[in-house]
Amino acid sequence: MTDSISSFFDQDFKSKNQQVFLPILEEKKVEFFIKREDEIHPFVSGNKFRKLKYNLKEAKKLKKNTLLTFGGAYSNHIVATAVAGKLSGFKTIGIIRGEELDINLSNTLATNSTLNEAHKNGMKFLFVPREEYRRKNTFGYIEKLKNRFGDFYLIPEGGTNCLAVDGCEEILEKEDKNFDYVCSAVGTGGTISGIINSSKKKQKILGFPALKGGFLRDDINQFVRVSDNWKLIKDYHFEGYAKYNDELIRFINEFKQETSIPLDPIYTGKMLFGILDLIKKDHFPENSKILVIHTGGLQGITGFNEKLKSKNETLIHI
Repeated sequence: MTDSISSFFDQDFKSKNQQVFLPILEEKKVEFFIKREDEIHPFVSGNKFRKLKYNLKEAKKLKKNTLLTFGGAYSNHIVATAVAGKLSGFKTIGIIRGEELDINLSNTLATNSTLNEAHKNGMKFLFVPREEYRRKNTFGYIEKLKNRFGDFYLIPEGGTNCLAVDGCEEILEKEDKNFDYVCSAVGTGGTISGIINSSKKKQKILGFPALKGGFLRDDINQFVRVSDNWKLIKDYHFEGYAKYNDELIRFINEFKQETSIPLDPIYTGKMLFGILDLIKKDHFPENSKILVIHTGGLQGITGFNEKLKSKNETLIHI
């Protein structure tokens, strides 16, 4: 194991807060900024950098040389783990949902930019049936993987654990204390947990889940130290994880055209759609200052566009 992990994760990544100017913001007298966490790194960007930072430091401390994690075919977490692992001197293994992807692996890699990038960075794959994948958190299944692959450092699907939350607590900086609202997309709950823990008492933290289900509040409560300054806005998941419609794709493209800020269709696109809709509906008082966390995920747009192209639908502008 080299010290390359220190040189990558100890860099002083300070994300800029970019102010957004739109007619609706002027009309409603709201100040609106986006924290450009997406600019940290092309693949280990945003919350993925934050979640992996202390996990990889812990793996090094434990003298592990292999990282193993889980994800779907277009997972930001999978490619981020592969790239961060290579940069930090680790071998990486990805347990990927969907055994059909292994039938013609060369074709899968040729048509799936996420898995192709992970593969180029040295990640070994095990493609498993969905029923088997559901057992990923059980002791017996982890032991089975250890018997197959040997010793490894386990990172959960999406990267969320206590160390990931510690990393996400570093998203907010000293100058962010003046914002009234802080907004984040929510997947597994780790990012917003860190933001809640580092927020000021007077701030309101709004989470925008990318998927259906009432389980997220319990997941977040495992990690947060305060419970009265945050809530989940559940009206903008567009019917579930990775679901979309023409209105969402049109919004993402128009937002990029008006602000030059790219959004992904899984997380940040849905969140920004929701925030601006709430602004139109006077959810935020006049003179509110809103900070939106851009959690990255832009690498997945290429793969998403392949799906849109196959359906002859409008593509997302990259």
